[in-house]
Amino acid sequence: MSNFQPVRGTRDLVGEIMQSHKFVSDMAGKIAGFYGFDEMATPVLEFASVFQRPLGETTDIVTKEMYSFTDKGGEQICLRPENTAGIARAFVSGGLQNMQPCKFFYAGPMFRYERPQMGRLRQFHQIGIEMLGVADTVADIEVIACGFAVLEALGCANRVTLEINSLGDTESRTAYRKALVEYFLARQSDLSPESLKRLEINPMRILDSKDEGDQKLYEEAPVFWDFLNAESRAFFEKVKQGLTALGIPYKENPRLVRGLDYYAHTAFEFTTKELGAQGTVMAGGRYDGLVEMLGGPHTPSIGWAAGIERLAMLVGENVPAKPRPIAFIPLGLVAEKKGLLLVNDLRQRHLRVEMAYEGNLKKRMKHANKISASHCLILGEDDLAKNEIQLKNMDHGKQIAIPLGRDVVDNILQKIGKV
Repeated sequence: MSNFQPVRGTRDLVGEIMQSHKFVSDMAGKIAGFYGFDEMATPVLEFASVFQRPLGETTDIVTKEMYSFTDKGGEQICLRPENTAGIARAFVSGGLQNMQPCKFFYAGPMFRYERPQMGRLRQFHQIGIEMLGVADTVADIEVIACGFAVLEALGCANRVTLEINSLGDTESRTAYRKALVEYFLARQSDLSPESLKRLEINPMRILDSKDEGDQKLYEEAPVFWDFLNAESRAFFEKVKQGLTALGIPYKENPRLVRGLDYYAHTAFEFTTKELGAQGTVMAGGRYDGLVEMLGGPHTPSIGWAAGIERLAMLVGENVPAKPRPIAFIPLGLVAEKKGLLLVNDLRQRHLRVEMAYEGNLKKRMKHANKISASHCLILGEDDLAKNEIQLKNMDHGKQIAIPLGRDVVDNILQKIGKV
C-alpha cells in the first residue's frame, strides 16, 4: 500500500463528493447564464502583485495565507487566493474595456495557507459572478438577485439570511475613516499589535481583524450609516427598494463592512446558522476602485463569491441522484464483439451503459448490482443462436427477450420503461 497521501488541507474529489461539487457549480452556472453571465476562467497562476496591490501588503491573505514563490525565471508568482482580482486583471490586460458591460461567471480552485477546518481547505473551490462597467443600482440588484436565485435552485434559500449594508461613496468613506481613526487612536493600548500597524498604514483593515479584542472594540466603534452623504443614502435606498420589489428578504447589518479601499456602496452576505462558526456561504459587494488600482480606467463593478464546499454541505442530501446505468453482460468473444456495437449505439442515444467486463454470469450480475444498474442486457451463445438479447429489470427480476434486428436499439429504449 502506498504511503503517499494528499497534501494537508487538500482532498480528492470522487464519488458523492464530486457529485455534490458538480451539482453546485453546474447549477450556479446555469442560473448565472439566465442572468446573462458568461463563464470564463483565469489562470490558477498569477503574478503575486495582482493580489498584493489590491489586497494590501499587510493583510492576512498576503502575509500569511497566499501561496507565493519565485519561479525559475525569477518572477514572483502565486496560486490565486481568490478570483475577483484575477478577473479585474483580465479585464485590463485583455482589453475588455470595449466590451462593457462585462458579465462573468466562474468556478474553480483557490488556494490559501490556513488551518484546515470544516468547509475550509487550503485548496478550496469557489463559484462567483462579476459585473464590470455598470454604475447604476440595477447592477447591485441584479447581482444579489442572481445569488439568491442560485441558492433557491440549490434548495437552501430558506436556510440563509441576506445581510446588507452600505459603504457609501468616496466622500462618505473618507468621513468615516477619519472618525474611525480618532476612535481607535483613543484606544491604542487595547489594540492588537497587528491592528496598531494597520492604524498607521490602513486603519480600515482593523475592521477585518480576527483578534477578539479588536472585534470587541469595533462593536462600539462608529457605524458607517452615520457618515453616509445624501447621494450614498439614496443609492442604498434604491437597492433595498429593488430587492423588496423582487420579493428578496434582507436584513440591514450596519456592522457588515469591507476593510479594502476599493469597495464602495453595497456590501452583502448570505449567512446561515447551520455550518457552525463558518456561517457565510456567499459574500459580495461593489468594488468600484479595483480595476483602476490594477492600472485600468475607473470601472464601477460588483460581484459575489461562494465556497462550493460550504454550499455542498448546506445542500447535503438534496443533490439529485445520478441516472442509474444499464449493465451489458456479454458471454463469449462473439457476444462481446457484437455487443460493442450495440453498446455504442445505446450511448449515442444518451443512455449510460457500463460493461461487465470479466467473470462468469454470477460475478457479472454481482457487478451490475454493485453499480446499481436499473437493467441488464445479457447476450450469450444461446441468445446469439436465437438472434435475440435478454433485458432484465434489476429491481424485480422480470426478464424479456428482444430481437437483434435493425430496430433493436429502439426496442430496448421502448421496453426499458415497461420492464
